[in-house]
Formats: sequence, C-alpha cells, structure tokens
Amino acid sequence: MKSVFARLGSDFLSTIVFLVVYFATDDVLLATAVAIAGAVAQVVYARVKGEALGYMTWASLALVIVLGGATLLTNDPRFVLAKPAIGHIAIGMIMLKRGWMLRYLPPIVTQTIPEYATAAGYAWAALMFVLAAGTIAVASTGDMKLWAFYVSVVLIGAKIIAFAIQYVAFRVLIGNRLRTAARA
Repeated sequence: MKSVFARLGSDFLSTIVFLVVYFATDDVLLATAVAIAGAVAQVVYARVKGEALGYMTWASLALVIVLGGATLLTNDPRFVLAKPAIGHIAIGMIMLKRGWMLRYLPPIVTQTIPEYATAAGYAWAALMFVLAAGTIAVASTGDMKLWAFYVSVVLIGAKIIAFAIQYVAFRVLIGNRLRTAARA
C-alpha cells in the first residue's frame, strides 16, 4: 500500500509542489515556475536513476510545461486554473486503457480479481472526468481561493474516498473469491 501512495505522489508531484508554493507565497507565477522546475527535475532524476516513468508522470510533465509556460508567458493565471481540469481529462483518457491499474496493485489483486481491477480502472476514469467538470466550473468563477480549496481539498478528498471504497471492495471481493475457491 505504501508503494501505491509513493507512485501516486510521484505522478502528481508537480501539482503538489504548485499548491505548496502557492499557499506559502500567494504568487501564481512563482508557484508555476517552481512546479515546472520540479516536474523537469523529477524526470531528470528518474532517468538518471534508470527508472521507468508511468503515463501519469509524462502526462503531468507535458501539462506543466505547456500550461505553466503559457501562464508565465502571458501572465494569465487562467491557464494554471485550467491545468487540473485538462490534467484530469488527459489522465481519465489514459485510464480508459484496459488494465492500466494493474501496475499499481499487489499480486493478490491482479491474480485473484483482475476483472474487478479492470472495472475499477474504468470507474477511476469516470471519476477523473467528473472532477475535471467540477474544476472547470470552479475555475470559471475566477475565485483563486475557491479554486485552491477545490483543488487541494475536494480533488484530493474525492480520490482518497474513492481509494478507500476500492480498498474495502477489493478486500471483500478477494476474501469471497478465496473462500469460494477453498470450498471448491
């Protein structure tokens, strides 16, 4: 379970860095510049160590560079406000790839209930699309404080709740499957 959080933290590191710097300084441009530098440094560090990077890291890097660059060039924070929505749409599209979630799951899940893991992957994609729509709605208000709250509390909270539901469901499903196999 610890490795799952480490992978997810790595996948969303640039967004986390952006929020930390923004909350600390209340400066969108500085937060954007630091997030871009952090995303690039993360990729360089992983490549130097010979680590393979997942889809999420590459998608996040591309979005940070493109939208962060647009924010810095135009001095318009709306690009930054749009990043999480675009990011969630892009990530949701990646999550539509059958079996994407299997690399994040322990062997007992992938060996015992792979069909549920695949279904959960599609449910996560749907969640990403719903969260993107919410981000767009909040960003359209132009209220940076509301947007920061939504991105840091609602987006993260929804994912934590979804993860908890998935964890409990997988535990129950695996237990049922193993009990059924033991009786057979």
